[in-house]
Amino acid sequence: MEKAYFVHPSSYIDENVSIGEGTKVWHFCHVEEGAVIGRHCVLGQNVYIGKGVRIGNGVHIQNNVSVYAGVELEDHVFCGPSCVFTNVRTPRSQYPVHGAYAPTLVKAGASLGANCTVVCGHTIGEGALVAAGAVVTGDVEDYALMQGVPARRVAWVCACGKKLGPDLRCGCGLRYEMKGTHLQKIKQ
Repeated sequence: MEKAYFVHPSSYIDENVSIGEGTKVWHFCHVEEGAVIGRHCVLGQNVYIGKGVRIGNGVHIQNNVSVYAGVELEDHVFCGPSCVFTNVRTPRSQYPVHGAYAPTLVKAGASLGANCTVVCGHTIGEGALVAAGAVVTGDVEDYALMQGVPARRVAWVCACGKKLGPDLRCGCGLRYEMKGTHLQKIKQ
């Protein structure tokens, strides 16, 4: 019986893994046991998915990314080439934590730029955009554009990725409003 997804012959998929229809796993990847990968995802070359990791539908993980245990990627997340996740706040070789990981959640539609680093124990908000090379050391608000080391919000972005102007409207037709200090998409 033919699989509903593609795995390149150079990749390793452990036992007890769920991979959704239309997903493509390219060269030299390793997916550990208990991982769940949704439909229509793309894992680029040399991607590692840790034990028990959950990945939503339509997620694109570019080359050289390791998604460690404790990290969850919701639907339509984009991970740029060589972006970095951590899962231990105070790593010590002599004092391993063995499964006591600080969880990281990347919410639906968020994008992580090439070579950015996401320190564990934080949430990246829906539709947020983390610039290439940024270092995320705290929670990121929905639709925030984050840049720098450490990453700071420099603007708001639309779900389509374009910067929003002062009127919080995007050329794509979506509109937003401030609810206290948080940006929220207006239901259409």
